[in-house]
Amino acid sequence: MSTPPQDAADRTEPLWRPDPAAAAATRLVAFQQWAAERHGAPAGPLAPASDDATAAARYAALHAWSTEDLNRFWTAVTEYFDVRFQTAPSAVLADATMPGARWFPDARLNYAEHALRHGADPAHADQPAILHLDETTEQPVAVSWAELRRQVGSLAAALRAQGLKPGDRVGAYLPNIPQAAVALLATASIGAIWTSCAPDFGARSVLDRFQQLEPDVLLAVDGYHYGGKNHDRTEVVAELRRELPSVRAFVHVPLLGTPAPEGALAWDELVAAEVEPVFEPLPFDHPLWVLYSSGTTGLPKAIVQSQGGILVEHLKQAGLHLDLGPEDRFFWYTSTGWMMWNFLIAGLLVGSTIVTYDGSPGHPTTGALWEVAARTSATVLGTSAAYAIASRKAELHPGRDLDLSAVRCIGTTGSPLPPDGFRWIYDEVKPDVWLASVSGGTDVCSCFVGGVPTLPVYLGEIQAPCLGAAVESWDVHGKPHTDEVGELVVTKPIPSMPTGFWNDPDGQRYHDSYFDMYPGIWRHGDWITVTSRGTVVIHGRSDSTLNRQGVRMGSSDIYEVVERLPEIAESLVIGLEEDGGGYWMPLFVVLAPGAELDDALRSRIRAVIREQLSPRHVPDEVIAVTGLPHTLTGKRIEVPVKRLLSGTPLDQAVNPGSVDNLDHLRFFERLGRERRS
Repeated sequence: MSTPPQDAADRTEPLWRPDPAAAAATRLVAFQQWAAERHGAPAGPLAPASDDATAAARYAALHAWSTEDLNRFWTAVTEYFDVRFQTAPSAVLADATMPGARWFPDARLNYAEHALRHGADPAHADQPAILHLDETTEQPVAVSWAELRRQVGSLAAALRAQGLKPGDRVGAYLPNIPQAAVALLATASIGAIWTSCAPDFGARSVLDRFQQLEPDVLLAVDGYHYGGKNHDRTEVVAELRRELPSVRAFVHVPLLGTPAPEGALAWDELVAAEVEPVFEPLPFDHPLWVLYSSGTTGLPKAIVQSQGGILVEHLKQAGLHLDLGPEDRFFWYTSTGWMMWNFLIAGLLVGSTIVTYDGSPGHPTTGALWEVAARTSATVLGTSAAYAIASRKAELHPGRDLDLSAVRCIGTTGSPLPPDGFRWIYDEVKPDVWLASVSGGTDVCSCFVGGVPTLPVYLGEIQAPCLGAAVESWDVHGKPHTDEVGELVVTKPIPSMPTGFWNDPDGQRYHDSYFDMYPGIWRHGDWITVTSRGTVVIHGRSDSTLNRQGVRMGSSDIYEVVERLPEIAESLVIGLEEDGGGYWMPLFVVLAPGAELDDALRSRIRAVIREQLSPRHVPDEVIAVTGLPHTLTGKRIEVPVKRLLSGTPLDQAVNPGSVDNLDHLRFFERLGRERRS
């Protein structure tokens, strides 16, 4: 591997180039050669390439084939990764219309069978499928492939005995621990539908999500360990049980060692049997899990993704774009409330050992996450852009102070990684590491753009659009362009796109979320530049979603809890990506008559958000304003305020005729100017 150039600020010269021999040995190159022989992929080798332009042109040709001939590309993916159809499909893409694309009709398969098949091979049975650490453990605890299969089989049998069947729902209030992986795979093996929230979510946030699905089974911890403290959740769990009358079976996971409450099933007893897993053959589009949007305009959208769609998309993404295989240890710092946890499980699909970590990335020091990577010999390490920037600000030297020799790839997501983050990783982590910055979304539980192991890495840029993802940047007239900021759109379907939203029988809410601006075209809500050399730059959200440390939350969640305080008449929260990788999240409040925004009230506001919603979404500042702008129909205006705070002039940020009070908007325009002066 080559070292970065001395002048990393020169964006015409890559920070990193793949070693030719290493690039030639990647799964992406093997797939391209195999698909060229059997399915008409471009025949020219991806690697080694004589120069950067040639490497880019070869990948661009493969990408074009993958998006222009969806039938042959996805056939190649299923064959190359040996997708086990228990009933063969009658076609690949029966209907390419968005929304409503129909993938692999008549096919039957099971996601969990593929996630566990590596452990069915006696040669791998005793190897670790999961390595787990938390803040209290010195050495990782291993769960072998054989043990993982056994626990999944035992739990699935126990849940079937409780009456769980295909289409039923399982809600999990669990942290990133092996029990969560076991429970997901047991649920999927039955054909029940999984959904999860992290235990740092307050009861109201969980209920806003779980009540939509009316779960039949609830799994919950008694608490969790974070930041050097035990956080008891017994009262929250009791409230969940009271407010979820659909739950027929409650499973107690005693992470803090408390006894099972009345009427609970004990986790240890459910996973004690010697039972081989049984995999229900399911339609390709059978729901695998439900993820949640941020809830910007009301209740979080319950996003349904399919067993088959997630399976083939994750095989492609993990196997080809992260080059993961059985020799890898895959560690992505995440929680069960973030889609990256679901993607972490994808490591099992390609035979990798996954590393689960339950704890703070910054306890007892900011460098805790790097230490976990060193202690587990992680080969692919994923984190948030915010953590990389925090490490830089803390002046950490993980490459000097820790043994990170096993790490060959560092992935970042959650928000755009700024150039200083790129420089810091190459200066202070490893000069020869492959930096795979990626961007996608909960909506597809994957990446639209991301890492390519045969391409160079340029400062501040994502390497390329992912195979099978027809990504473009569109201008305000709905036309594709290069080297200009535009809306991120996807012009052709991807298998992991939602099959729909829960409780959206006519599909209207799903349509309005992605296809309202450009009929038949997916508009994602990110600002993007596609460069003339094929790289991509993400500039942050083009809507009002709050995205802090990779965890998205809608403004309506904040409003609901803040405006319960009698002193607050109305509120407005904005999340703003800043130059240098910062993220500023102010909360503006209109006070009730007679109220004063003093330190005590600020503390109460922060406390109610921390306790009832999420500690990650406590505002950086609480600012009193005389009034807030609305549309003429009375809706709070968020996106124009975000633009004003970014420095956009008022006449470019909003149509003045659509606002009830321009003076309220002018306050934010002045504040935006002041912050940049």
